[in-house]
This record gives sequence, C-alpha cells and structure tokens, in this order.
Amino acid sequence: MSQRATFWSGACVVAVAVAAGALSLSCTKAGGPGTGSGTQATNAAAEDPVARGRYLSVVGGCNDCHTPGTLYGAPDTTRLLSGSELGWQGPWGVSYPRNLTPDMETGIGKYSDDDLKKILRTGSRPDGTPLLPPMPWPNYAQMTDADLSALIAYLRSVPAVSHKVPAVVPPGTKFTGPALTFPPPPAWDAPKPASG
Repeated sequence: MSQRATFWSGACVVAVAVAAGALSLSCTKAGGPGTGSGTQATNAAAEDPVARGRYLSVVGGCNDCHTPGTLYGAPDTTRLLSGSELGWQGPWGVSYPRNLTPDMETGIGKYSDDDLKKILRTGSRPDGTPLLPPMPWPNYAQMTDADLSALIAYLRSVPAVSHKVPAVVPPGTKFTGPALTFPPPPAWDAPKPASG
C-alpha cells in the first residue's frame, strides 16, 4: 500500500470518528437530517432517488463537514451543504469542506453528473486537483452507480447557496485561522515508506 493510500486510510478513520460524534448531534435537531423514522426513510428511499440520496448523505456524513455549524452541534439547515470555513490542518496543508450545493459559481453546479461520479470514484477533480483529507472519497468510491446517481440527484435538489469557501493552504505555509489540527502520527499509525 502506498504512503498516500495509508495516509488516506488513517485520515478517513479520524474523519469518521469526528463525523460520528457530530452526526449524533445533527440527527437530533428538528428538521435536520435523519429526522424521519428508519422504516419511513428506508421505504421513501427505495421509491425515490432523491430520498435515497438524502439518506446516503446522512449516513455518509456529508452534513457533518459541509453544513455550517454541524461540528458545533448546531447545523444551519438554511445553508445546507454550503461548505465550511473551519479548516482541517495536517501534512496536506489546510483544506476546507467545499460547497456541495448546485450553485454554478461556488458549488457543484458546473459539474456534470459524470464529472461528479468520476470525482468521487477517483478522488480527483477534472482539473487534476485532488480531494484532500478528511474527505473520505475512498469510501464513496465503493458506492454502486445507482447510489452515486441518487446522492448526486439529492445534492442537485438542495437550494443553491452562493458561498466560496477559503482556498486550500499549502503545506508549510503560515496559517493562523480556525482549524481542526491532526497531530503528528504516533509510531504505530505512521505511514510506512513505499516499498520498491
């Protein structure tokens, strides 16, 4: 396994742990994700791709990072999935959860469905820039085509919000903004050098 893949695996575990805590808070908010009963949500999702996509976005933790306020226990559903200005700092620099609304300038509106599927399958945008941690794209890459289509249908159904998130801060650049900082890994978790 390459050093990059090993790092991604570790970053995903941390992101999932943080997201699980935030999800438990966000799912209890009235009108927020996950407020329907399990059976009703499952039945609706089986009949409607947008409902299925909403379900996948909740269990996949999309709101945890991409909806403002969720990591603080108060998701702002009027700005659902519009990105966050809380950075994630680590060896990759500082990354920000992007705007996933269908806004044409600051969100995903300019991408085709095929573009979005490819991004989630490969972890790379059409211009070649990678999806940075803690985005768990390797998890989304395992989705079926039907589930990816449903997720994209849901993202296209949410209200467009114009919100340009901060640009990625490259590694080694002085940074003083708000960010969740990944500490250096302990020996057990340190990425192993790539072999041969």
